[in-house]
Amino acid sequence: MGLTCLVVCAEPQAVQVLDRILRDLGIRMEHCPEISRAKQLLSDRRFDAVMVDCKEERVAQELILELRATARNRTALVIAMVDSQNNIRDIFAKGANFVLYKPIVPERAATSLRTARGLMRQERRRKQRIPVGGPAVVAYSNIEDTQAILTDVSEEGLAIQSERPVPPQCKVYFQFSLPGQVSTVRLSGEVMWQDAAGRVGLRFADVPQASRRALAEWLRANVSRVPEPKAMAESATPQTDKPAGLGLLAVSSADRRERLRRACRLSADVYQTGCGVPNRCTLSDIGPGGCYVETTAPFRKGASVDIVVRTSAMKLRVRGTVQAMHPAFGMGVAFSLSTAEEREQVQQLIACQPADAVLSGERRS
Repeated sequence: MGLTCLVVCAEPQAVQVLDRILRDLGIRMEHCPEISRAKQLLSDRRFDAVMVDCKEERVAQELILELRATARNRTALVIAMVDSQNNIRDIFAKGANFVLYKPIVPERAATSLRTARGLMRQERRRKQRIPVGGPAVVAYSNIEDTQAILTDVSEEGLAIQSERPVPPQCKVYFQFSLPGQVSTVRLSGEVMWQDAAGRVGLRFADVPQASRRALAEWLRANVSRVPEPKAMAESATPQTDKPAGLGLLAVSSADRRERLRRACRLSADVYQTGCGVPNRCTLSDIGPGGCYVETTAPFRKGASVDIVVRTSAMKLRVRGTVQAMHPAFGMGVAFSLSTAEEREQVQQLIACQPADAVLSGERRS
C-alpha cells in the first residue's frame, strides 16, 4: 500500500511544487485548501503524512491538535509549512514533527521531504513482546534514577509502568536485570507511546554490545512464553504518540521539546563557553531545538556551550545550554538559535541524516 500525504494549503504555486516532489518520492498527494474540509478528511480517512500551511497560525495549530486527537491520524507525520513570522516552538508543541520553510524552494523541499519519507510509515510492532515484571531504574531530561516497572520486552523495545509522565521526545536511559540473569542491562530508548494509566512504550536507540548480548540470550530462552498474536493484540496499548525523528524522534504530542529528534552519529567539537579547549564528542540525536552529546565528561546543568559540527557538505556552529547531565554518559543541550540562518542550517543538518538513522545501533563512546 502506497504512502499518502494530505496537503492543507491554499497557495497554488506551493501546492504545484509539492505535488511534483511527492510524486517523485512515490507519495500520493491529496490537496485540500480549506481547513474545515481537512478536518473532515482527517476524521474519516488515514494519511501517512499531513502538510499544513501555517499562514494562519492559530487555525493551523488547532488543526494539528485535532489531528492528534483522531483515531486514524494521531500517529501521522505532521509537516508544518512556516515562515519567519511563525512561532515554531509553539507549532512543535502542538504536535508538528517537521518543518518546511517558505517560500517552498524545490531543491530544499525535496531534501527535507526525502528525509521525512522515511518517517511516514506507520510504526509497527515487528517483534513479539515477552511479558516480564521487575524493577527498572530510569533517567531522562532532568530526572535522575527514578523507579519504574518493566512490563514487557522485545528485540526492538520495551514497555514500562511509570509513576509520572515521560517527556515524549527525549532519550530515556535504563538499567535493569532480567529474571534469571545476574548481569545488568544498560541501554537508551525513545518514547513511542504512552497512556493516561502510566504505561510507556519505548523503542531502543543505543544498546551497548554487552547489553545486546544479554538481552538476546534472555529472549531466546523465553520466547516460548510469548502469547498468541491475537492475545497480544488484545492487550496491546494504543500508540498515542509517534517519534520524530527525529528521533527517534519523533517523535508525541504533549511536550515536544522542539520535536523531531533524529538519531545520528556526528562527530563534534564541544566547547564550554569562554574556554578555547575543544572536547571531542559525538552527537547521538539532533532536532530543531537541541541535541544529545555523548561524552564521558559532560558539563554541569546550565552550562553554556558552543558546538561545532563539520560534514563534507557544511559546517555548523551553534550555541546552547546544558539541560540535562548524565554522568559518564552525556548531556542534553538546548540550542540558542537567534537567526533564521542558524535555524535553516540546523534543519539542513537534520535533513542530511539517513532515514534509517532512527534504528537502534551500537554505542561507540
